[in-house]
Amino acid sequence: MTVHFIGAGPGAADLITVRGRDLIARCPVCLYAGSIVPTELLDHCPPGARKVDTAPMSLDEIEAECRAAHAAGQDVARLHSGDLSIWSAVAEQIARLENHGIPYTLTPGVPAFAAAAAALKRELTVPELAQSLVLTRVSGRASPMPARETLAGFGRTGATLAIHLAIHALDRIVAELTPLYGPDCPVAIVADASRPTERVVRGTLSTIEAAVAENPIERTAIVFVGRTLTGKIGRESALYDAGYQRRFRGRDS
Repeated sequence: MTVHFIGAGPGAADLITVRGRDLIARCPVCLYAGSIVPTELLDHCPPGARKVDTAPMSLDEIEAECRAAHAAGQDVARLHSGDLSIWSAVAEQIARLENHGIPYTLTPGVPAFAAAAAALKRELTVPELAQSLVLTRVSGRASPMPARETLAGFGRTGATLAIHLAIHALDRIVAELTPLYGPDCPVAIVADASRPTERVVRGTLSTIEAAVAENPIERTAIVFVGRTLTGKIGRESALYDAGYQRRFRGRDS
């Protein structure tokens, strides 16, 4: 018996890996976060599968479901939104499984920031503009931010910022980043990335608050800040330059 943690992707039911889909199809128990995981994914469950929405459940109750499946020798598909490597809350679940000697695997998923970047039709790293992407958030009720991890600290690098779970703190984002990026720095907010309800609001650090006031966004949004959002290129990457020799190109010079 194994508990398979599966990144279910950002929202669209078809943005799941083939491996994740196939694991769902062979697990007689499926635990899913119903508040954010698309229910269409449950169509991949085998006939008669036990489907449990964990949205209203505590960690103790989720652990109990896994232990019951373990006792019955039934594999579990544990679906989380996005990708498991960031803000997925799998760490504490894994710790409890290890405490009981229950085997588990992790299958990555399409992260929300990647789906949001696709909605913007933008590459987030552009030569001479920004070659780093910072995935961060602001403090919330569920988890405070470490004191050393601040928007200003990340902003001083000039990297493209993808700020999750922070639409409620847009005024703070603007206040802290404007002195670092400038009032004309592009901002893009993507809500419900890849879902039918997907929305994009664009502006700059000086205009984005007014733009959102006209088109309110309450949750499930990523705030992007950075010069790469303009779509302009400082210079083309050398990767495909005709004079750039690399071992896969197979040229003598």
